[in-house]
Amino acid sequence: MTDQPPWIERFVLLYFSGPDGRAKVPEIFPAHHAYTQEFQARRPGELLLTGPFAEPVEGQPGAMNVFTTRQAAEEFAASDPFVTREVVASWTVRTWLTSPE
Repeated sequence: MTDQPPWIERFVLLYFSGPDGRAKVPEIFPAHHAYTQEFQARRPGELLLTGPFAEPVEGQPGAMNVFTTRQAAEEFAASDPFVTREVVASWTVRTWLTSPE
């Protein structure tokens, strides 16, 4: 029998900005922040980490969020003002395996 690490599944929501996305952030951030707080209150413990990358890189995600379930990640993205008001042009959820240690 091979010893396999006891991986913990997490779900990373990656946001890709649209062409004018970064310019829209100051206007839409208050609604996004309020939505994030409301989501955390409604689904405690499911959103573990959230935030933008410090240095934008063309073609790479501009922000990421880490969730305990894929369902939570997808629900969050579907109603996030950054998505609905087109700061984010597209998003994807990836399964991330973390070590418990």
